[in-house]
Amino acid sequence: MDQNYEKVGFIGAGNMAEAIAGALIDSGVYKSKNIMMSDINTDRLDFIKNTYGVEITTNSDDLVMNSDIIILSVKPQVMEKVLDNICSSFETNKRKLFISIAAGIKSEKIESYLYNNITDEAKSLLPVVRVMPNTPSMVLSGMSGMSVNNHCTDSDVEVTRVILESMGKVIQVKEEEIDAITAMSGSGPAYIFYFIESMMQAGVDMGFSDAVTKLLTLETFKGALKLMEKSGKSPAVLRKNVTSPGGTTEAALKVMEDRNIKNSIVDAIKTAKRRSIELSG
Repeated sequence: MDQNYEKVGFIGAGNMAEAIAGALIDSGVYKSKNIMMSDINTDRLDFIKNTYGVEITTNSDDLVMNSDIIILSVKPQVMEKVLDNICSSFETNKRKLFISIAAGIKSEKIESYLYNNITDEAKSLLPVVRVMPNTPSMVLSGMSGMSVNNHCTDSDVEVTRVILESMGKVIQVKEEEIDAITAMSGSGPAYIFYFIESMMQAGVDMGFSDAVTKLLTLETFKGALKLMEKSGKSPAVLRKNVTSPGGTTEAALKVMEDRNIKNSIVDAIKTAKRRSIELSG
């Protein structure tokens, strides 16, 4: 990694922070000795240190002072308190990249603390990236969206991309599109789990054991996704290919169409976007 980004620190040591740190270490992007994590939960910090060998601290001020990249991975409701604490202590004459993975917290909010009463030159040393990851990042199959503020250089963008790609895929979007990213990929795994849950319930209702139901459902999902990826065909074409006139698939899909399932799903995702906008307003 570029020496300008030698040390990375996490404020908050929750599941997503652990996922990112673990991915950075496993991929070789960062060594354990170059990662520091802070949290108020000392038991959690001890677990993180014993598992990954990273540095730990309960003092977020020290972390910010000693890190080139600061990943804000605290819960949204405590973000303002965290920003208020750290912004009162560190000097603004050294470049530091701030990456926030807190849902619903706009870059503007972070900037209001970082850029309070400092010069434009000092602001240019504190670029901000807002990221919306998702939970499959914990198994290195994440899908993240990122937006950058106008103080980010090409190097800031690239290092953020490298960090996120260590645990999956990433696309760069405008900040106003982050709410749609939240609705699609941020909340998206829950929609998939809901459908899986429904299929498994059907399997149990039809007499299969939990183990057999799980096998049938998960392998069907994995196979369908792989077929779509490998074939390059649209889901509509693949659906039609397996739907014989008068057959079992057609009968099942007719129930879904009669109950307007597709439109319900589309409306649900749009509702998630609206809620994201409300929460970040």
